[in-house]
Amino acid sequence: MTTELDPRSERFFLLTLAGIQFSHVLDFVIMMPLGPILISALGISTHEFGLLVASYSFSAAASGLLATTFIDRFERKRLLLWVIALFALATLSCAVAPGYTTLLLARGMAGVFGGLMGALIHTMIGDAIPFSRRGRASGIVSSAFSLSTIAGVPLSLWLANHLGWRAPFVLIAALSVVFIAVGLRFLPELRQHLGGDKQAHLLSATFSVFADANHRRALLFSALVIFSGFTVIPYITVYAVNNVGIALLDIPIIYLVGGTATFISARLIGRWADRFGKVEVYRRVAVLALLPLFAVTHAGPLPLWGWLICSTSFFVLISGRMIPAMAIIASAAQPKLRGTFMSLNGTVQSLAMGLASLLAGFLIGLDASGRIVGYPLVGYVAVAANLLAIAFVSRIVMHGRNV
Repeated sequence: MTTELDPRSERFFLLTLAGIQFSHVLDFVIMMPLGPILISALGISTHEFGLLVASYSFSAAASGLLATTFIDRFERKRLLLWVIALFALATLSCAVAPGYTTLLLARGMAGVFGGLMGALIHTMIGDAIPFSRRGRASGIVSSAFSLSTIAGVPLSLWLANHLGWRAPFVLIAALSVVFIAVGLRFLPELRQHLGGDKQAHLLSATFSVFADANHRRALLFSALVIFSGFTVIPYITVYAVNNVGIALLDIPIIYLVGGTATFISARLIGRWADRFGKVEVYRRVAVLALLPLFAVTHAGPLPLWGWLICSTSFFVLISGRMIPAMAIIASAAQPKLRGTFMSLNGTVQSLAMGLASLLAGFLIGLDASGRIVGYPLVGYVAVAANLLAIAFVSRIVMHGRNV
């Protein structure tokens, strides 16, 4: 059962969710292009940088698991706005962290609330948008990733280069406050999940989710999709600078071009998913994604235009898979358990991100000349996980076709 919104309200609802998604996606993705700056400024190794990335993911996983005990007990809008406020405070704490250890702890706190935000956003899409338009809706909200790379990352890198690495986190905290105000105005209250019998104890909903074999299959699929991308993503900027020979000042161009292409493609992929089927479109995009997964992990020295071809294809296809994949995953949930299921999905995805980042950090290293070694092996792991996800997707039943 979904909450019916008129076309204008639905448009503002999705745009508001996209804006909220923008702030927490930027908070996560900015760590990757900041990699060379942070490694130099803090005097840390690639393994320690990987732990910075993974700390966010593991904290998000823990918060997602905790959220399963309460997320379906509260009205969605109010809970989301409180989470955004706490996320803003945690992100601001990253900006004032005096060193590596405190930054590591602050990133963990940001991950706690960022993970909850992601789960709530996709839960609200499932609650308010009918299945027939859910692919398009996921495409609109997923465009936040594109906008973060088009505008957020270049602006954040400009701030980092001129004001220091702390400045991007101040920007993200300020944006979060803005989106609280926007959310108060444009988000509808969603409380239809509050009806019916109360759960016997806190973990009843969690046990109910895991008792459903289809839920378990959807969660495994989700983990494979995320793992295949996040073995590669955390180190892509460091590899571009150290191995491919891309100048640090050219990194914003890479994100600007890749983000622009992804912004265009995300909307198209969302429409294709609704028109031709979520599973079919996922398979085709995921198969095409094998090429850039291999290319970006095996590239040698390239001119900027050559790397732009590799990186832009990577951004478009790796993120493009997520649009039909998230529609499939959200639609696999029983409507009464969707909030709990999506929180568990956030936990699973965050664990997959963290494990992928840690694994990649152990597989790669720096040689005497400062070049990354072992990245091709990371690529093989990513390709294998992607192939498993492609093979597995047809086993998921989408219950939301009639809601």
